[in-house]
Amino acid sequence: MKINKRLCIYLNYQQAYIIEFTNNPSETQTVDSDFTHQEKMDTLNNSEKTMHHKEQHEQLAYFKKLGEIVKQYDEVLLFGPTKAKNELFNLFKEDNHFSKIDITVAITDDLTVKEQHDYVMHYFSQKLTKPSL
Repeated sequence: MKINKRLCIYLNYQQAYIIEFTNNPSETQTVDSDFTHQEKMDTLNNSEKTMHHKEQHEQLAYFKKLGEIVKQYDEVLLFGPTKAKNELFNLFKEDNHFSKIDITVAITDDLTVKEQHDYVMHYFSQKLTKPSL
């Protein structure tokens, strides 16, 4: 029987918390977007159009970093309070590299790192105890 590699990503537009689901998911890695608030303000001073273009470019680069991580897993949970998780999911749906990965999206409130780990444990514990159809 194959053991699935499971990953959870709690994300917003600035930062993603990467949690690999194991018996004890106590380690969290972070991936940061390169588009900072300061960069936004500096670019906005030049022009709003330039700012939006740069923001879209940086966001796509951020999502690509996350995609490279996701490709190594069989099951992925994207969760968090913003729409960033939905945008990332939609990019994955359009790319055949992610077609065999079971990706789920869940809406949550703002969570601390401990709350993120608790959420991950609860989510996969419930999923593992549900009978297969």
